[in-house]
Amino acid sequence: MRIGVIGAGSWGTTLANLLSGNGHQVTLWARESEVVRSINADKENRMFLPGCWLHDRLVATDDLAGTVVDAQMVVSAPPSHFVRTLMKNVATVLARPVPVVSVSKGLEPETFHTITDVIAEELNGCPVVALSGPSFAREVYDNMPTAVVAASVDEDACHLAQDAFSTSHFRVYTGDDVKGVQLAGALKNVVAIAAGILEGLGLGHNPRAALITRGLAETSRLGVALGADPMTFSGLAGMGDLILTATGALSRNRTLGVALGRGKTLDEAMAGKKTVAEGVNTAAIATELGRRTNVELPIANEVSEILFAHKDPRHAIRDLMERELKAEAWQ
Repeated sequence: MRIGVIGAGSWGTTLANLLSGNGHQVTLWARESEVVRSINADKENRMFLPGCWLHDRLVATDDLAGTVVDAQMVVSAPPSHFVRTLMKNVATVLARPVPVVSVSKGLEPETFHTITDVIAEELNGCPVVALSGPSFAREVYDNMPTAVVAASVDEDACHLAQDAFSTSHFRVYTGDDVKGVQLAGALKNVVAIAAGILEGLGLGHNPRAALITRGLAETSRLGVALGADPMTFSGLAGMGDLILTATGALSRNRTLGVALGRGKTLDEAMAGKKTVAEGVNTAAIATELGRRTNVELPIANEVSEILFAHKDPRHAIRDLMERELKAEAWQ
């Protein structure tokens, strides 16, 4: 197929390279002219995926219209807060409705909408697929066995994405709980920040295990309140991605949390970073969604207090541990 990939960060570049290796004709759009030059001249994205040689077929461009106008599939890979603006531009040049695969993990800050909802609103008539799961870009590039899920209410688009992305090292399952897959992928980033904070404080395995378990419980509660299938949170997009992001050293959100746990402010922890830790915006969104749905989110609330109100992380842990005693409940 002719596939246009929008967003040349580490994940967008990795997936564009994977699709090129699968024999597809792939054009990768980048905002940064230096990224375009680096990929086309040297077959390397030095800014976002340094040291990784890219497929000869892969072509980069800064021409968004040219990326999508004749595409048979579009892959949307920018940070979540850029998606709507880019899709408005795509809508003016897309020749016909084509499947759009969203691989961004986050929620739109202004509306709290999932990314597939944003895409569907701007690209009316295009079937939208959410691709998510435990998948560090560098490990996918290195052909480490990885499993993800492609979710859509359009079964044909779902299977088209499954076929396009699947390789001997990248296994794609299908599903139809689009909302649950995206909420799981977004909300786990908040728990990953909390896990990093524990690491930065020098705490051990017991608190991390408790955090991951209770973090999964509260994200599942919120997801169900918003219409998701609770089983999704036990799958690749939920438990799988949470475990990876909360424990893996390659996680941007966990790394941010480590810095916070070591005493840095949010501004200090984010200074000089070229990539986005989506959990920062999502923490504020989750807190508001919990308030609107009357769902308790104690971990997300404490992370928000640390991020935006400069709360001492040790005080946040104490407040979590000294909450009213109750029975364990998953929902």
